[in-house]
Amino acid sequence: MQHPEPSHQPRSSVAYRQSDQEELTSLHRTTTPLIPRHSHLTIKNAAASQSSERQGTHQIFKMNHDLGQHILKNPLVAQGIVDKSDLKPSDTVLEVGPGTGNLTVRILEKARKVIAVEMDPRMAAELTKRVQGKPEQKRLEIMLGDVIKTTLPSFDVCISNTPYQISSPLVFKLLQQRPPPRAAILMFQREFALRLIARPGDALYCRLSVNVQMWARVTHIMKVGRNNFRPPPQVESSVVRIEPKIPPPPIDYDEWDGLLRVCFVRKNKTLSASFKQSSVLGMMEKNYKTWCAQNERMVEDNFEIKALVEKVLTETGLGEKRAGKCGEDEFLKLLYEFNQVGVHFA
Repeated sequence: MQHPEPSHQPRSSVAYRQSDQEELTSLHRTTTPLIPRHSHLTIKNAAASQSSERQGTHQIFKMNHDLGQHILKNPLVAQGIVDKSDLKPSDTVLEVGPGTGNLTVRILEKARKVIAVEMDPRMAAELTKRVQGKPEQKRLEIMLGDVIKTTLPSFDVCISNTPYQISSPLVFKLLQQRPPPRAAILMFQREFALRLIARPGDALYCRLSVNVQMWARVTHIMKVGRNNFRPPPQVESSVVRIEPKIPPPPIDYDEWDGLLRVCFVRKNKTLSASFKQSSVLGMMEKNYKTWCAQNERMVEDNFEIKALVEKVLTETGLGEKRAGKCGEDEFLKLLYEFNQVGVHFA
């Protein structure tokens, strides 16, 4: 399993459940291109697995710091994450960064199928060995590659011990997945997790908070201390549950995100000050003129984008508000009024 920075000594597959708290696995860093999914556990890069078997049970994996690998070693935490995922026997689960499978084997006990996306071929080989010859083998499919660049199949639930560097890209990839999953149970660096659930006025409230909460309901599930991992990361972690809103809001994501980018450049400045920056005014004027051309409308000779922006901010009563204290409804109101006068952000 991989952790807020990604994840893994191989033991015999029979002994793994007893060895969740032992240090796992081996070899030197191996690279491989993204490969397509294969039936069940067929993985092209088997060299790492064969070398691992020759070295036996005393070898120790050297963790790949570029992938931020940290094995979740505490079986109680692993079981707690799976229990709080509310899995159904009919579910297909996407697991991002399964590592050596401490979460995977527990998910397989409750779900119909697991699709595991792993970046490190050494970890994929260990996971393969862990279920080899067991009934679970036919219900586990491994995809070797970068989950952000991979076209994902349909799934019901996502569970991930997420590498720090893909935290935000993973969240938005999951929110854009069609059909959307029922839920995503994700482990993140504590501060990132708190940003996801932050509310207006909170110190950690930011563009990420507003964006994610527009498209999903986010709840904090549990805190996970750094000593539950091997090697321990430098920061604490938290697990959150993200449930995409179905149907999704009828809003253009690029428009919405474009507005928020302007508002949160300096979240403690007034919105009036944020929108009067020369670079922002230039972007809005360009977009306005494009909109006029597309809608066969003339741009007045004495047109000033600054005056139009001031008019919208005054009429909405939001000019003196600060982004850090505005909620979803206020941002929606602002976007609607700008769009009404032909000002767009994408």
